Amino acid sequence: MNEDRDQSERFLALVAEHQAKDLRLTSLQAALIVAAEQGIAVDSRSFARLLGVAHALALRELNALVEMGGPLRIVKREARTLRSFYVVEHP
Repeated sequence: MNEDRDQSERFLALVAEHQAKDLRLTSLQAALIVAAEQGIAVDSRSFARLLGVAHALALRELNALVEMGGPLRIVKREARTLRSFYVVEHP
C-alpha cells in the first residue's frame, strides 16, 4: 500500500515539475507528458482510465498540448474509439 502511495506522490511531483517548467501546461497536460515519459500510458483511453477522467477530456488536453507544440506527438488514431496513441519527442 505504501508503494502505491509513493508512486502516486512521485507521479504528482513530476507533474508539478513539468508545470513549473512550462506555466502554460494544465495539470492534465503535464500528467499526459509524465505518463508517456514513465511508460504509464501511451494512449488517450488508457490515460483516462488510469487517472479516472473522461476520455473526451483527455483527448481535448492531448490535442491542445500537441497544437501548442508540446513534447508529445500523436502517432496513431483509431477512428471508431477515438483513441489516440502518442510518443514523447524531446528536442
